[in-house]
Amino acid sequence: MVEPADRSSTAGQRLGAPDSYGVSTLEPGLQPPGSQAAGRQVSIRVQMLDDTQEVFEISQRSLGKELFDQACVHLNLTEGDYFGLEFTNHRKMTVWLDLLKPTLKQIRRPKNTILRFVVKFFPPDHTQLMEELTRYLFALQIKHDLACGRLICNDTSAALMVSHIIQSEIGDFDETQSWQHLLHNKYLPDQDDIRDKITECHRKHVGQTPAVSDYQLLEIARRLEMYGIRQHPAKDREGTKLSLAVAHTGVLVFQGYTKINAFNWSKVRKLSFKRKRFLIKLRADPAQNAHHDTLEFTMASRDCCKIFWKICVEYHAFFRLFEEPKPKPKPILFTRGSSFRFSGRTQKQIIDYVKDSEVKKVPFERKHSKVLSSGNVSPQSSSFRTPVPKESAAAAQSADHPDLAPPALHVDQARSSTNGFHETAASDPRHHQQNHQNQHQQLSNGNGAAAAADPKLLNPESTASEDSPQGSPHVVGNGSANGQGVAVPGPEGSQPSPLTSPLLMDAGCVRNEDDEEARRKKFPTDKAYFIAKELLTTERTYIKDLQVVTESFPSFVGKDETFPESVRNLVSASYDPVYKFHQGFLKEVEQRLAQWEGRSNAHIKDDHQRIGDILLKNFHGLKQLTAHLQKHSECLVELERASRSNRKVEALCRDFEQQRVCYLPFNIFLLRPLHRLLHYKLILERLCKHYPPTHDDFRDCRASLADISEMVLQLQGTMMKMENFQKLLELKKDLTGIDDLAVPSREFIRLGCLSKLSGKGLQQRMFFLFSDSLVYTSRGMTPSNQFKVHGQLHLYGMAIRESEEEWGVPHSFTLIGQRQSVVVAASCASEMERWLEDLRMAVDLAEQSSGSHADLLSPADNKLLEDGNGELESEEELCGSRTSLERQGHRGNTTVHVCWHRNTSVSMVDFSVAVENQLSGNLLRKFKNSNGWQKLWVVFTNFSLFFYKSHQDDYPLASLPLLGYSVTVPSELENIHKDYVFKLHFKSHVYYFRSESEYNFERWMEVIRSATCSSSRPLQATRKDLY
Repeated sequence: MVEPADRSSTAGQRLGAPDSYGVSTLEPGLQPPGSQAAGRQVSIRVQMLDDTQEVFEISQRSLGKELFDQACVHLNLTEGDYFGLEFTNHRKMTVWLDLLKPTLKQIRRPKNTILRFVVKFFPPDHTQLMEELTRYLFALQIKHDLACGRLICNDTSAALMVSHIIQSEIGDFDETQSWQHLLHNKYLPDQDDIRDKITECHRKHVGQTPAVSDYQLLEIARRLEMYGIRQHPAKDREGTKLSLAVAHTGVLVFQGYTKINAFNWSKVRKLSFKRKRFLIKLRADPAQNAHHDTLEFTMASRDCCKIFWKICVEYHAFFRLFEEPKPKPKPILFTRGSSFRFSGRTQKQIIDYVKDSEVKKVPFERKHSKVLSSGNVSPQSSSFRTPVPKESAAAAQSADHPDLAPPALHVDQARSSTNGFHETAASDPRHHQQNHQNQHQQLSNGNGAAAAADPKLLNPESTASEDSPQGSPHVVGNGSANGQGVAVPGPEGSQPSPLTSPLLMDAGCVRNEDDEEARRKKFPTDKAYFIAKELLTTERTYIKDLQVVTESFPSFVGKDETFPESVRNLVSASYDPVYKFHQGFLKEVEQRLAQWEGRSNAHIKDDHQRIGDILLKNFHGLKQLTAHLQKHSECLVELERASRSNRKVEALCRDFEQQRVCYLPFNIFLLRPLHRLLHYKLILERLCKHYPPTHDDFRDCRASLADISEMVLQLQGTMMKMENFQKLLELKKDLTGIDDLAVPSREFIRLGCLSKLSGKGLQQRMFFLFSDSLVYTSRGMTPSNQFKVHGQLHLYGMAIRESEEEWGVPHSFTLIGQRQSVVVAASCASEMERWLEDLRMAVDLAEQSSGSHADLLSPADNKLLEDGNGELESEEELCGSRTSLERQGHRGNTTVHVCWHRNTSVSMVDFSVAVENQLSGNLLRKFKNSNGWQKLWVVFTNFSLFFYKSHQDDYPLASLPLLGYSVTVPSELENIHKDYVFKLHFKSHVYYFRSESEYNFERWMEVIRSATCSSSRPLQATRKDLY
């Protein structure tokens, strides 16, 4: 016990007051005022996201942070700073609980108030949420937003999201159970209208765990424009009703559910409010007058302004600051302004904390889920579970271990092999060359390129396929997608179609003769190994694409003095450092994969079966090259400017695209570094989903994902603009009769075939839909196989009317423009639906704009239209439009020409999806009537498969455009008793491909379906949903 002499003196004693000896003047049984306040407990009810209510006891003087911390501890929630407590105050306004103020000063009637534990900060990427519990709570928030109509989206996205919610709650699809579940649960305000769509989507989620369903739900939701948006009603200076919202990027302005403006945090100088007026002060812009830097919005009351201002302050601090802001020093005399500040960890602090600390995962209960699921389970691959045909009962072990690669056996000409995968994709080039020395002497010329000029090599029996041009693969005798090269004679001496390849014919199948059984090795079966191997195979293809820009193109244009030196230097300075960096990165990945496979002693220590450390180290270096990546768009613009100003430069670039090595339009190669960032992000997302948080490689992979996601977010705007600009430039080469297609304000939306009704009946036409006009063309008799423009319809003021009954033509509709009207028909109902949706969207955008539009046609063509010729055509052009693909020339097999011959369409959304879905690797290929399997290096990009003998080849031997094809698994009647086989077929054309593991099988099926199903893809909301 402390003696009285040792007690510290009180303030009264220091001022000379007499000591109190404890004599009380209160009535018996009473206590002094305030003696109960510190210890008295108050019950507060909090409603959780799973609709349960919890009661927490807090002291009367406790701050809001104490109540919030109790809620997080109750949930075992580590990433609790994404969430908050909201309630309805005495003014019937929804507000957030201030963590720095006493709880009972904010809640007037705690017994009658229920606080809601909800998501407060919505990150742009759900992969930034490290814990499964956090993703589960976010999924519950999305479920609530859908049910109350706050998260607006189209029917397809809504049905897909609800299907993932149902999958997480009841498991795999059962028709009776799913139907009953939908009847008793309301997930959408208009759920009954799309119930069939929901059940159809639910069928596809077989085997998907609740954790994966949560992940997929967030993946869809984060792409929606209304994701995480909480609208605050306001008016502008003209009195127009608007809504203000705040997101991680800044302050947003909505009119209804359409975002009409956005003010990025980097452009905002100050946010403030004065009475009912909410003010946004922007940073000075030299292009605008000074009085335009302040925007004013009027809200319902001062309290409304303050509530919105507070959430803006918190959003800015959470997403933009590195650490929690420090409190302002209290003023001595006067106070000015609000003392409100953000309290809690910022997003960066949360991510760093979870990465640096070993947080033990605690299992949690999913209240609404009937599926047994552990909280420790991490989401697995989101690819669909396609049944994999098994060879026999002897393959039961492979069935139990899907990641186990099948053994490689001898390849013989007389019988089919069991598996031709005797190498690994990470094999050393010298090892590869030694194992295949004899084969390369027979099948390559010097640098490994195929001797395509020898028809006996590719077609020793002189038999050709009977495939028609519409379904045949495209020969690339010179490695070019443009179709120039050696033409191998077809039946009866006729020239084959440009879409026909002798390499893809049965007689031209070159088989491996080496004894693969002697060199067979046992490779890792972990899924992480195959993901890392995908990184390696795609990196090899990426290096080859960079060589086109850094080596082939400078070598070609260096011979001509007309090419501008400034453009040459700009390309060299922008791409050479990136190429050198990735060369070193590829070597490190190859070495690591070799160690992982056990081809060195490193595997004994078990410290090289990971890839995250290499990625983390190299991505730190890649971030230093951001300035070079930002200049790649400038290279594309300057090259186009030089081509436009000098026809010799334009001819030079066109001639380079005829070279073997340039198998795609050259502009696509210029954008490859930006596209590669998306590939890295997707690969890392798969790795992070596969690894449990306790894995040694998880932390490095998660940190690498954060780095690459930051780069993607930084370059996202540039990427979208350049993709649209590149597509306009590519279409400009395919069209004749257009003056200036690539203007900054124009966006490409869709291209494809429709039948146009005229006095001569239905005639096939190629339509091009842009943001300001619709152009229709036909394939003429030009040497370059370009499409001749026949007419143009401006979208401003256009009316669209379905007219099947009026004209008696299935899937027809009428487009009524200001100058003329046309009646067109689609090939099927789904194709018509896609065209109508894109047309209506484009018309709405044109109506929202100023209404001004530019004529795409040349002046001479415009004059003919004004004179009354609604369509420009001649008998010669009509004959040319009906010819086959026998005439081979420049740009004879671009996406436009494939759509023409396959009678389908492709949108800009499809092109953006194709950018992400690129894949490379070894596949075994077999034809319908052949016996053996041929091993090829296959690259999937730009809606096509490109075939090489090995990854070392500089150009492809052939290509197969996939638009219109279907990808399935062979049936038992086809007698393909092999593992991991998928089938490509279009009409009578059938090709079988075989991969080395289940993971590769699913990846090839996934990316090929993204191209083959582009014509049957579910309707997308907007292109922005992809980013």
